[in-house]
Amino acid sequence: RDPIEEGSASSYTAAGMLSPFAEVESAEMLIFQMGMHSLKLWPEYVSQLNMKHYFNAGSLVVAHAADKSDLIRFNQQLQFKLRNFAANNQSFMQPEQLSVEQIAQLEPELSPQFSQATWLPQEAWLCPETTMLNLAERLLEMGIDWQASSFVESVESHVISAGNERYQFDWVIDCRGLGAKKDLAQLRGVRGELIILQAPEVKITRLIRLMHPRYRVYLVPKLRDDLYVIGATQIESNDSGPISVRSTLELLSAAYSLHPGFAEAKIIECKTNCRPALANNLPQIRTHDGLIRINGLFRHGFLLAPTLVEETCRFLQQPQIFQSMYPSLFQASPLKAVI
Repeated sequence: RDPIEEGSASSYTAAGMLSPFAEVESAEMLIFQMGMHSLKLWPEYVSQLNMKHYFNAGSLVVAHAADKSDLIRFNQQLQFKLRNFAANNQSFMQPEQLSVEQIAQLEPELSPQFSQATWLPQEAWLCPETTMLNLAERLLEMGIDWQASSFVESVESHVISAGNERYQFDWVIDCRGLGAKKDLAQLRGVRGELIILQAPEVKITRLIRLMHPRYRVYLVPKLRDDLYVIGATQIESNDSGPISVRSTLELLSAAYSLHPGFAEAKIIECKTNCRPALANNLPQIRTHDGLIRINGLFRHGFLLAPTLVEETCRFLQQPQIFQSMYPSLFQASPLKAVI
């Protein structure tokens, strides 16, 4: 229902973090496994799309003195959950515990109050707006018949209904996110909030995650025009309205605690949106005759998309004998509509 050149989907209200390690603490190992595979796939997409705003410079996880216990628990979870994966993957790079001197060497502009940090060298990030634009241009170059500004009323096996028309297809692939709520009873929205800041006095070059009593805060440098994104990864709410005063104060205070130069930053934009999540916060691909529904990407949309695309394409090539690399990802059953 959006125009081609822009949109209100949650993909436009994202930080573009490709950070499977940082998700290990609170997410299932399925997210980590698929995320690590996506990290291998993204460079190929970047090359095909001629993307200039993709960065694989790693990320840092830090905590204030009062929240060091959260960082310790995070490190313990990493060590416990990744021990088997590390033993079976030669390309795996272990997270590292950094001292204050090592932090200063890696990210010298980060506030010196952080005496320790966890370094996740394989993590990356991209610019969501640029990625969506490049994807749109690529699709149009391929001759896709893009029905922009068109509201889809229903999706069924082989059929999409929009307006007064019913369109027939060999396969229908439903990727509507929260737009599929009436067809998936468990689907819920999880609110995300972010603020885009322009901070000429700040020269942080890596993705930073800050332990916070209420939620995890992230800082993502866009590495152009002195722009940074400060946001919260997860708020259990279906509300997609404007950002609250409380959230604004907390996010801006977090930014200032990372670097005092954010005190003079300009607030360019505040964004909020709701991401589609299922009850277990795991993605799911449901298949039926002539219909594939992909949903529940939660806060992992850009991270998981390449792997989900690859698995879906493999299914379409041999649907009768297909076996997924991730067995719990697929369900061969139709979705029941909510009455």
